[in-house]
Amino acid sequence: MNDMTIDKPITVSAPQKAVEAWLDSFSQALNAGDAEAAARLFAPVSFWRDLIAFTWNIRTVETPDGVRDMLAATLDNVRPVSFALAEPPTESNGVIEAWLAFETKIGRGEGLLRLQDGKAWTLLTTLAELKGHEEPKGIRRPMGAEHGVRRGRQSWQERREEEARTLGYETQPYVLVVGGGQGGIALGARLRQLGVPAIVIDRHDRPGDQWRKRYKSLCLHDPVWYDHLPYIDFPANWPVFAPKDKIGDWLEMYTKVMEINYWTRTTAKSAAFDEASGTWRVVVDRDGEEIELRPTQLVLATGMSGKPNIPQFKGMDRFRGEQHHSSRHPGPDAYAGKKVVVIGANNSAHDICAALWEHGADVTMVQRSSTHIVRSDSLMEIGLGELYSERAVANGVTTRKADMIFASLPYRIMHEFQIPVYDAIREKDADFYAALEKAGFMLDFGADDSGLFMKYLRRGSGYYIDVGACDLVIDGSIKLKSGVGVDEITETGVRMADGEELPADLIVYATGYGSMNGWAADLISQEVADKVGKVWGLGSDTPKDPGPWEGEQRNMWKPTQQQNLWFHGGNLHQSRHYSLYLALQLKARQVGIPTPVYGLQEVHHLS
Repeated sequence: MNDMTIDKPITVSAPQKAVEAWLDSFSQALNAGDAEAAARLFAPVSFWRDLIAFTWNIRTVETPDGVRDMLAATLDNVRPVSFALAEPPTESNGVIEAWLAFETKIGRGEGLLRLQDGKAWTLLTTLAELKGHEEPKGIRRPMGAEHGVRRGRQSWQERREEEARTLGYETQPYVLVVGGGQGGIALGARLRQLGVPAIVIDRHDRPGDQWRKRYKSLCLHDPVWYDHLPYIDFPANWPVFAPKDKIGDWLEMYTKVMEINYWTRTTAKSAAFDEASGTWRVVVDRDGEEIELRPTQLVLATGMSGKPNIPQFKGMDRFRGEQHHSSRHPGPDAYAGKKVVVIGANNSAHDICAALWEHGADVTMVQRSSTHIVRSDSLMEIGLGELYSERAVANGVTTRKADMIFASLPYRIMHEFQIPVYDAIREKDADFYAALEKAGFMLDFGADDSGLFMKYLRRGSGYYIDVGACDLVIDGSIKLKSGVGVDEITETGVRMADGEELPADLIVYATGYGSMNGWAADLISQEVADKVGKVWGLGSDTPKDPGPWEGEQRNMWKPTQQQNLWFHGGNLHQSRHYSLYLALQLKARQVGIPTPVYGLQEVHHLS
């Protein structure tokens, strides 16, 4: 007998056949410039979310008509296009899910496709790198050591010192990032890796002081798997919920290790755009020295929760005690035995009330409107566990994959996925919610019962992740005044609309934050702030998120109506994920790659 090896035929799964057939037709249509043929591959109810790969924008189009319009405007700029499977697809409940890799004329990207009945239901495309401008990592990592001998050679330290001495003085940054918190630091790291000359400025003494100088009980309410920064994950022994000072130290270390040009004790005083040169004139005070910077691009990374919303109640000027916004609250130590009124009932209000109670203060929380509450352990188990947890990591869901999965769910239908999550949480914690309501606390689960994430995306407020303060409300340790507005501030306290006066030695206004374009008004002009319009929100026509529907976060991480002005912010997850796309947009402009923007954000609301 002949000892022959007979190759077995490779079996291709039905889902893989379906995806490959769709990708073949899609790629052919794109490369032929046939927007109509490509659009026919999408279901009547369908969504294509593009993160700068096709549109040079963060944009979601809906239905075949939306796909056709977008491709008709963009195809000439991105062809040729090739799509391929990145790993075997999966199928569940009639939906095939496939991870994609693709290339366009300008870059390489990653995507996630969902097919239903042979047509695309959702498609996510994201630009990951620019051809010819790849980051120096992996096989392209720098050598570090420079072998051989050469006269006048500078060491790494000498080069860094020269850069620090000359950038902003003898040479100008291409990008100026105003705000050195987590957002500015993440973007600074991305720009550094892409070789974009940039300076990040911040008014504090040290990177991380944005966290260190807040009230001492502050900690992250999001778990560690959700909060990694680009390039360097938190170590495996990092706590699930990091205390503020630990986060501050990490940010300081990260800033140094990632070689970010970071100016501390620096305040931006004014900015104006020079139409003729296409550059900004920004006057900053750097530790007492006034300097004029001339960046081409200006990024406000001052935080979507950075512009304090301070109410103007009658009588505030006559109050004989101490009063401040929650962003200025120093912590509880000085208020033992004092009467404190905290106006507000969201995250900061609960944290501050609990810390004050722990230090012996007599605390009253004033709740003027309903609040969404979700217990931390329930959120981790039911809300985040599939994407951001040790369980997810064990199942192969890396942080990058989790970010992509989350990004792939169109905002138009995201609430449909969130409602069952919060129904399950409400059932699990029914006794807890009943006890809160019995205490007089006004609860809600969002305008459509879709819970925390949709409230955050729509308005950035109106919720509390409970890490213990609710128990103090339930048992009366934190006194509660709910459902009544504030009439005025008296010399000795807060008079409510029902006539009751709440005596106070301290009033804390935990009243949230305004639109980020308020920073543009302060730094540049009200005219520019109005030109840009409201920052944040989806246009969902729910409380504090007025319509019309816009489909993406207003003005975040993408071009605005003001040339060369950008906004960057959000939580650690958003700072990590979206800093990549903002950095790539800035890099492309720096090196002269054409960036025609499809669907520039319209202005419907000024603030």
